[in-house]
Amino acid sequence: MGNCSKTLKKTNPDHNPDKRYPKIDNSHKVGRKTENSDKVYRKPEKSIDYRRKDHYDTSNPLPSPSPVPSPSPLPVVRLYGSPNTPATSYIRFALLHKPVTLLFVPSETPDFGFSTPVIQFGSDVISGSPVTILRYLDAKFPKPLLLSNWSTYNETTPVVVTATVLQHKSLLWHLERMVRWGEDLAARGGRSKGDPVMGSARMEVKKYGKSYSQLLEVMLEHAQMEERIVFPILEREDRGLSKSANEEHARDLPLMNGIKEDIKTIIVLDSGSSSCQDALFSLTTRLKSLQENCKEHFEEEERGILPLMEGTELSEEQQEKVLEQSLDVMPSTHSHLLRFFMEGLLPHEAMLYLDLINRCTHKDRSASIYRFLVEEQHGKHKDARPTMGLLLKAKS
Repeated sequence: MGNCSKTLKKTNPDHNPDKRYPKIDNSHKVGRKTENSDKVYRKPEKSIDYRRKDHYDTSNPLPSPSPVPSPSPLPVVRLYGSPNTPATSYIRFALLHKPVTLLFVPSETPDFGFSTPVIQFGSDVISGSPVTILRYLDAKFPKPLLLSNWSTYNETTPVVVTATVLQHKSLLWHLERMVRWGEDLAARGGRSKGDPVMGSARMEVKKYGKSYSQLLEVMLEHAQMEERIVFPILEREDRGLSKSANEEHARDLPLMNGIKEDIKTIIVLDSGSSSCQDALFSLTTRLKSLQENCKEHFEEEERGILPLMEGTELSEEQQEKVLEQSLDVMPSTHSHLLRFFMEGLLPHEAMLYLDLINRCTHKDRSASIYRFLVEEQHGKHKDARPTMGLLLKAKS
């Protein structure tokens, strides 16, 4: 993101980051420097009480237990800005990762005298570039970090290589989740676990099939991107360099399509039957094979092929053009499947990926892509999928 003027903040000394937020030990990128401008002070907003009232059974004959304290309300952060600009959508997506309650105030006119998005937390009013605002958010709410080691990727690694590696990370995470989810289903014999969000046993298998179909679409687009954009650049420099990688793409295709057909078969089987359980165990075995093949394939690419992109000596402008072409051949991944794709990345990796998109696309296209992330979060139904944490707990 380009740099804009930064508003100095009046910090709130009484604020502490939320202790309940899970620790994520990762660091990845650093932002750029911005210039200082005039201070803006606002009176502290009156705190809104979001506490949930707890109810106790007064008929319990046992001695009354000590009252269980209600969870503390999350701190409120207000964001002012135009919903049609990439900068506003970028910051909205960043705030979804923080332990805060986001109140978005759409505004087409500058707020507090600024032409850039503005966030307000207590008496602090912050404006400037997205990196400036993310730096402030990381200082106030350090877990999880959104900015770390950003310059390392930006300066020494071709941008298309960084994007490809991040795609590998997301695909492997989703494959791991599908394997664990399949193991959980098989262990239950395909029976429902009584979770109303997942629905009946057949409804859960249908959700499983939908998640796999989404993953399969992203995987196919990723392979297409490498075959059409990345590998031809390397082939021009050294013919035959990417032959084995192309062959591995073709090798796994029957397995990927076979898994999809297996899921269709399981949907029509009686849940809890021995045939259903056997089919689920067979499905999990095939998924594990695909996972191992992909992990090995990605490691080979990252170790032996992708580093050679640096030897092509593409200019910065050429690199960004290559990355833009890569986005063009992955239309679903960067539209209705973008939120699904981002689930497989850590917060700082997701923000880095958005930085790369912004680098290689014009403003209107970036805004269109970013809106798929924030608009799905507000007012649209979110697909029911078990989290990795729940699947790990179920397995243990």
